[in-house]
Amino acid sequence: MTAGAASARPNVVIILADDLGYGDTGMTGCPDIRTPNIDSIARAGVRFTQFYASAPECSPTRTALLTGRYPHRVGGLECAIGVGNNGRYDEAIWLQKRGELGLPETELTIGRLMRGAGYDTAAVGKWHLGYPEKFWPNRHGFDYWFSLLGGGADYYTKEEFNEGVGQVHLLEDGRPAPSKQYTTDLFASKAIAWLRTRSKTKPFFLYLPFTAPHVPLQNPAEFDAATGTAPVRTKDRKAYAAMVERMDHCIGDVLAQLDAMGVAQDTLVIFTSDNGGEAAARNDPFRGKKSSVYEGGLRVPAAARWPARIRAGQVTDQVSLTMDLLPTVLAAAGITPPKERKLDGIDLLPVLDGREKSRSRTVFFRYKRGENRRKAVRKGDWKYANDSGKEELFDLARDPGEKTDLLAMKPEIAKDLRAELDRWEVDVRAPRLRDFRP
Repeated sequence: MTAGAASARPNVVIILADDLGYGDTGMTGCPDIRTPNIDSIARAGVRFTQFYASAPECSPTRTALLTGRYPHRVGGLECAIGVGNNGRYDEAIWLQKRGELGLPETELTIGRLMRGAGYDTAAVGKWHLGYPEKFWPNRHGFDYWFSLLGGGADYYTKEEFNEGVGQVHLLEDGRPAPSKQYTTDLFASKAIAWLRTRSKTKPFFLYLPFTAPHVPLQNPAEFDAATGTAPVRTKDRKAYAAMVERMDHCIGDVLAQLDAMGVAQDTLVIFTSDNGGEAAARNDPFRGKKSSVYEGGLRVPAAARWPARIRAGQVTDQVSLTMDLLPTVLAAAGITPPKERKLDGIDLLPVLDGREKSRSRTVFFRYKRGENRRKAVRKGDWKYANDSGKEELFDLARDPGEKTDLLAMKPEIAKDLRAELDRWEVDVRAPRLRDFRP
């Protein structure tokens, strides 16, 4: 199929999975999980082979998605916010004690930019960018929101797991919204209900971040009416697969709603994950998992479709990151990026619609949690990684699985990349951390 005439103001839907491994979709070769609806997005548009989460954990990647910038520029969000609003490393703890752990309203976000351009906006799903009211989705441009504020919760009771047992942070437009419906189904049903109220005369932007397949691993087929929930299956691949397939089914329901509304042709749909998978996931063919700066922690499945603009059946090797979604969506909507705020992400549309070929770029990663300090820089096909002092160098073109450390053989390349990483760390220093002292 060839792309038709694009609408000047397309609708936009961004769907985000949570802790989905690179190799856990049909389009990325998964042998034991069926994802026909996710795969259909790729078939109808473009599949990315080198798409990276902007960070190896939840909160920083979501920060990058909403701001179009490296999350480090915000400060204190370099790893997931802990259950109950806890900071998990020194700077985050410092901010939490001051009531500032979250995404500040001073950040210019995709929700605010889209609403300012006349779009109806909604955020339905996992938020994980701050518990206090001043950090809620409505402060970032979302007209309607239905969200779990924290990182994860029981899929039926909605209680936060581990140290958060008993706490429920599920809100609809700021009000408690108790529900015993399986969380994945709940988010899809709320998103679809909102879509049904949209007018064809006004474009819409839907941000739909699922919690699946983040822990606790709970197979919806194992629901126990006596307990009101399903048993937690730690590191269980079968439960994980069932959760991914349930999410895929719900994504299919959302796509069907776009068809029913007659707007699928003029809707940009983007699917990806917030980071690599954990123990039950399949990050093949890459090394590492969530929370690492190896490819398995950062490389994620991704696809986009916009039938009116993007030709079907494409595959791109463009190095892309979550922070690229904001400038890409702005370009699709004809919105000029704000001059007062530097964006680190790039507009991917010229590559997606065939106007440009893939281009080389240099991208950076940094993760902090507890005493861990993990960093990486990719320049072209070279990647330098520093895992709390352990340095390694890889040629991703020849060794995407990062099996062969070339640091001793190519010290001059490592030196160059180390210097670039040092300069980047200076550039992204967060203004709100200027008074922080370790």
